[in-house]
Order: sequence, then C-alpha cells, then structure tokens
Amino acid sequence: METFISSNIRAISLDMSSIVLLVGTLVAIYISHWIYRWRSPKCNGVLPPGSMGLPLIGETIQLVIPSASLDLPPFIKKRIKRYGPIFRTNIAGRPVIITADADFNHFLLRQDGKLVDTWSMDTFAEVFDQASQSSRKYTRNLTLNHFGVESLKSKLLPQMEDMVRKTLSAWSSTHESVEVKSQSVTMAIDFAARQIFSGDLENAPLNISEMFRDLVEGLMSFPINIPGTSHHKCLQIHKKVREMMRGVVTKRLAESDLRQQHGDLLDHIIQDKNTESFINEDFIVQLMFGLLFVTSDSISTTLALAFKFIAEHPLVLEELTSEHEAILKNRENPNSTLTWDEYKSMTFTLQVINEVLRLGNIAPGFFRRALKDIPVNGYTIPSGWVIMIATAGLHLNANQFEDPLKFNPWRWKEIQSSVVAKCFMPFGSGMKQCAGAEYSRVLLATFLHVLVTKYRWAMVKGGKIVRSPIIRFPDGFHYKISEKNN
Repeated sequence: METFISSNIRAISLDMSSIVLLVGTLVAIYISHWIYRWRSPKCNGVLPPGSMGLPLIGETIQLVIPSASLDLPPFIKKRIKRYGPIFRTNIAGRPVIITADADFNHFLLRQDGKLVDTWSMDTFAEVFDQASQSSRKYTRNLTLNHFGVESLKSKLLPQMEDMVRKTLSAWSSTHESVEVKSQSVTMAIDFAARQIFSGDLENAPLNISEMFRDLVEGLMSFPINIPGTSHHKCLQIHKKVREMMRGVVTKRLAESDLRQQHGDLLDHIIQDKNTESFINEDFIVQLMFGLLFVTSDSISTTLALAFKFIAEHPLVLEELTSEHEAILKNRENPNSTLTWDEYKSMTFTLQVINEVLRLGNIAPGFFRRALKDIPVNGYTIPSGWVIMIATAGLHLNANQFEDPLKFNPWRWKEIQSSVVAKCFMPFGSGMKQCAGAEYSRVLLATFLHVLVTKYRWAMVKGGKIVRSPIIRFPDGFHYKISEKNN
C-alpha cells in the first residue's frame, strides 16, 4: 500500500512539474510574441526605420534626457544620423513617426482633414481637450477676430506699447535684477486676460503666472497620474486654473442676463452660445485657459532669449537701435504711439525675431495623426499612428541655414521664400498656422522698440539653457534693467 501511495505521489509530482513547465513555456512564448509584436508593429508595407524601445515606455526616457544646448535634442539628432530624416519610435506607449523631412512636412501640413488630423500627446490632450473640427474652426476665427491683424491695427498695438512701457518702467525701478522669463509670463498673461475676460489678475485669488510656469514643466512628462509626479502636478494646476476660469464664466453668464457688456472675447463667446451647439460652460472655460497658455509661454521664452542674444551681439544691438531711433526721428509728433506702418517698417527687427524663433525652437514639434496609411519614400506610415513634425530638425538644417547654431539675423536678407515656407515654421504652417502668430510678432517687436530706445540691460546671473525637450532656463535669466540717460 505504501509503495502504491508513493508511486501515485511521484506521478502527481511529475504531472504538476509538467503542468508548471507547460504553463511557463506558454507564458514565455506569449511574452516573446508580445515583445516581437511591440518591436515589429503591423504595417501594410514597410515601416520607416527606427526602434520601438522598451515595452510600455518605449523611448520616452531617452526623449526627455536634458541637453544643455540650443542644438537639436540628442534623441532626434542621433536618430536622424542613424536612420535618416524620417524614423519610427515609441513615446509613452504610443507608436510615433518623427519627421524632419522638409518636403514631406510641407506636404503633410496641407493634408489636415484628409490624410492627417491634429493630435496631442497624452498630457497635452488631458490639459487641452481634443476638440471637434467645427469647434476648432470656430476657435481659430474667434482668435483671429480678437487677436488678428485688424484688431492689432485698430486697438491692440497702442495698448501693447502702453503695457510694455509700464512693464519696463517697473523693471528698471527695482534695485534688484529682474528674472526676465518669469516676469514676461506675468506681463503676457495679464495683457491677454484683459482682452479675453477684462481680467485684472493683480487681485486674482491665484497667482496664475506662477501656476502656468509649473504647468509647462509637466506637459512633456510621462503620463503617470500619481501624487509626486510632474504629470500629477500638471493636472492639479490645470484643475485649479480651470476652477478660477469657471468662476469668471459663471459670473459673466449671470451678468449677461442684465445685458452688461464688456466688449471682450468672453462676451463674444457668450453671445455665440445661442447659435453654436458645441459652446457650453466647459468649452468656454477650456478655451479661455488655452488662450492664456499659448499667449504666455512662447512669448516669454522668446523675450528671454532675445535679451540674451542681443546683449551678446553688439552689432545686432547697434543696428536694432538705429532702426528704432529712425522711427522716432521720422515722426511729426515725437510723443505719438507706434503705428501699424511703423511696425511694418521694422525690417531688421523682424529678422531678429525670426532668428530668435529659429534658434529657440520653443515647441518641440507639431503632432498629427494618420487617418489612413501614408506612403513616403518607400515606407508606409500606418493609419492611427502619431506623426511628430520636428521643427528643430528644419530650423537647424545646415543645408538651408548656414552655420545653423550661429545667431545671425542678417541671414534673413538672403533666404528665399520657398525655404521659409518649407523650413521655418515656429507657428506651424498651412491652414493650421497659429492664429496668434502676428499677435506674438507685434508684441515682441513692440517690446524691442521700447527696450532699445529707452533702456539698457546687463545679465546679473543665470543664463543656462536646457532642453528636455521643451526649452527651459533652470537658473533663470536675471538682468539689471536701467533707463538710458537721453
């Protein structure tokens, strides 16, 4: 009997070992197959070259490794050298095609709604809600109405100059240095808030400018929403600012019943609420939030870089100053404000702005999503894949911009319009170019006009530049601003 029981126990043990071995083998086969499918995604053709990185996280870590240079992010530079201007990768678990091919990008940006559609990475999508095609068109037209050329001509330009004069006067009156980036955020947000909802942010319950600075830090973070992560902090800030915006909207909606009009963008939206079905309170709150964001970060970063580049290049400062002093001398009334014709005459100023934008590459790129399979150079981009148009790869292309890392505003005298169309897109391109592009240029030009004619500046500390991949200044750009003795 004992022999019989012992034999059965051995048999059961052997069976269990076989089962464990079988299950282990199946799991190993499944994992191997899963890893193979991760590294070799399905495609009705040949995928562009590249690597999908590690399972689940892809090559996200390599993408966000900081680089202390204005050059191409090492992640992109290394892969362009290895694979060419179009390559595949995986970011935060999503398959992505990155392209620095000028001709393909030019073609792609004219295919919105046909081959591709606007898209945002996960963190951006949570903070800036993906909108319908009709609401995007409405938002663009609304923005052009309040921040476009006609509005700039009729009212915004003199308001901008007044705002810049007050800002620089305040900066110069302090005995301490001014951190230009953060103070420029405050200036840009406050001005935009007055246009959007007639808001005076000095007495706001939250310091929105500080919150927006922290928000930017989390936008390119890995999308893990747990306390302590940059992504979580980004979403918490987004929630707080939205709550404040919602309070503004709720109050205005109550006022609208009393027919109190402010003549700002918020009044315009509330009026359109009766005719546009997609306009609700959430849409209005999100739109206000988005406009405050886009009118602050890019302008403030560009201004900080302009301070640095112009101070480091005396010949640029000399020609810039001459151009603006000539504008003052040619006026019949020396105390009059800037006119649209004067702005349009700022040839060298706009070249300086172009050069700062080209080197700054403030946005790491523009995202699109393939609506169908897209053939390119013998490869196929599968439907549903994300496409990142790497603007830095265009702006720093040595074939189009000689000595691309050199700050040289004079290069814009010689650059052909065809090169500009395909290789220079700080505000996007085609039908989806940022509706606030001219607004940004005018504000930057107005700031430089007052700065070089009335003030001098010198760096006190800071100046370190880091990309990860969004450009940041970890030590700030601290300048001592002083009024000229005319």
